[in-house]
Amino acid sequence: MVGPEASLASGIVDHFQSIGIPIFGPGKAAAEIESSKVFAKQLMEKYGIPCASGVSFSEYGRAKRYVEQQIPPVVIKADGLAAGKGVTVAHSIQEAIDALYQIMEAKIFGAAGDRVVIEECLTGKEMSSFAFTDGSTVIPLVSACDYKPVFDGNQGPNTGGMGSYSPPYFTSPKLDKEVAETILRPSVKALAAEKRPYKGVLYGGLMITRDGPKVIEFNARFGDPETQVVLPLLKTDLVDIILAIISGNLDRIDIEWSGNACVGVVMTSGGYPGSYRTGFPISGLDSLDKDIMVFHAGTRVGTTKGQILSYGGRVLTVAATGRNITEAREKVYHNISRINFEGCHYRKDIALI
Repeated sequence: MVGPEASLASGIVDHFQSIGIPIFGPGKAAAEIESSKVFAKQLMEKYGIPCASGVSFSEYGRAKRYVEQQIPPVVIKADGLAAGKGVTVAHSIQEAIDALYQIMEAKIFGAAGDRVVIEECLTGKEMSSFAFTDGSTVIPLVSACDYKPVFDGNQGPNTGGMGSYSPPYFTSPKLDKEVAETILRPSVKALAAEKRPYKGVLYGGLMITRDGPKVIEFNARFGDPETQVVLPLLKTDLVDIILAIISGNLDRIDIEWSGNACVGVVMTSGGYPGSYRTGFPISGLDSLDKDIMVFHAGTRVGTTKGQILSYGGRVLTVAATGRNITEAREKVYHNISRINFEGCHYRKDIALI
């Protein structure tokens, strides 16, 4: 089961399949829906999948001249994979030009910045939607919301994710159906029509605008940290789903959800997403309530028996389920205060409605 996007983009699924080893995830051609913003934009425009209007460029001069004619805010995206850091929402023309220069001329993302997509800035509520698919059958999962800025109130620089919750408080069966029928199923069908059959999990980062849901970006895998609040709500055995997808029999399986809510809060090293120090002992992990889940991201085992040390920017995610978002949130924050390591930081307003 493939997690990293770079592995999917490099074709690890195709390689495993060529030597007869079952593997869960899309092949290289299908994974381009994440690894190339230009390809994804062209696919959506060709097949009428709602998204932000945008133009792609491979020459810095032409891109700069185009930006100078726009009214901010404007979104600048590096074409390739940039570890979640290749997108700039520019609130001034100068900021947009600076982002273009860094991507296309300074090459801060390497070859990922050979091309860019320049888009309108969508407004509304953000939502992450997912679907299991074996290339023909498409079954949506419950949706989620995540929080990118590092500080409360959505302040500060963007991160890989400071927490998430599921399901979104503003979602509804009508909205879920619209997302499935206008975005998720058409995208899988479009990839099949392009002879890029997609198997695995398709993740749509969406903006729910006044004109309906529109795609911000696609991921060719489970999202982080959204997976940590979506999968705890899954009642059907995930392995059964994976095997059905690999064998092309997804239409033969019934997928059940608990109907509960889940909230996850990320604990980070002090200074993240900028420079930070690691190697600090983490205390309190053995003092949590039994129904609390702790997902380790940036940790390692210390030399002392039973000792866990911080070892990354995003260190832990503390998650809990409940009958509703409020109950799940209270459980998380009641427990997360028991965990400590030097410089640790977490947002206090995750899932605060």
